[in-house]
Amino acid sequence: MKIGTRSSLMALAQTNEVVAQLTTAFPELTPEIVKFKPRGDIDQTAKLNRHGGKGGAFVAEIRDAMRSGELDAAMHSLKDVPGDEEAPGLVFAAYLRREAINDALVLRNGLSIEEFKSRKGAGFKIGTNSVRRASYLKILYPETEVIHYRGAADTRIKKLDERALQKLPDGGEVGPADALVMAVSGLERVGFADRISKTFTGKEMLPAVGQGIVAVECAAQDWQTRAQLAKIDDHNTRICALAEREVLWVLNGHCNTPIAGNAKLDGDTLYLDAAVLSIDGGTIIQTSKTGDAVRPRELGRLVGLELLDKGAARLINDVQ
Repeated sequence: MKIGTRSSLMALAQTNEVVAQLTTAFPELTPEIVKFKPRGDIDQTAKLNRHGGKGGAFVAEIRDAMRSGELDAAMHSLKDVPGDEEAPGLVFAAYLRREAINDALVLRNGLSIEEFKSRKGAGFKIGTNSVRRASYLKILYPETEVIHYRGAADTRIKKLDERALQKLPDGGEVGPADALVMAVSGLERVGFADRISKTFTGKEMLPAVGQGIVAVECAAQDWQTRAQLAKIDDHNTRICALAEREVLWVLNGHCNTPIAGNAKLDGDTLYLDAAVLSIDGGTIIQTSKTGDAVRPRELGRLVGLELLDKGAARLINDVQ
């Protein structure tokens, strides 16, 4: 089985976990990891919409390789997979057990969280490429300067500590950053958990749809690969992923829209929180609903429609 993945440290760590679980389930299997460096990883300056959003930046080339038969499967960080686009001929055959959903603050070496808290972020420059994180930061720390910041997890932390400037799409530069906001799951995955200065609660910063979920995709008609991947599929994570991604589908949300969502399963009951924010953080539209765990997409649809009823389309259109 050939499994495609991005060549970043994070993606390879996630793909190695997929391989480990597959070989445990099928000792005779010898998966081969095929590395890709998609446009979003090559271009560390431009915003993702220049490459067609997250789909064009990180996913499209690997999906094309699956459709051509070059790959049997592909590993994706689910939060990087657009929810407003079709993927004809492909299916998510496995979701690994979800890791931490939270975002975290990473401070440059030499800076203290006590100083950051005492100043409420005033005078600090916080780097992120996520419009969702940027919007929440403007709510939590209105006196903080949020700056555009790109790169793989380890690269970003190296740039942070070296006080490197971030190149901008217009040819300028910004920075250096004093802190970054990154996913807890990613920091743990690449061995940087010790750099977490503060973990944001879900109430402070609702995560991205699919955050903390590793998904494995394959051709819909490749029944052998689907059967193998089904052995490592986590049913509870699948239920949550379906509910969250249905919200994205209803909203027709794209990577430039600050959309957040998180589903939690408790027995037969599914809880879903979702929000749409304005870029400046001045407006937040949010809703929470519960539903039957056997109908996750129905719950996601209800949440998405309620967000639209509350005016989410206006915020989304403003960004587009």
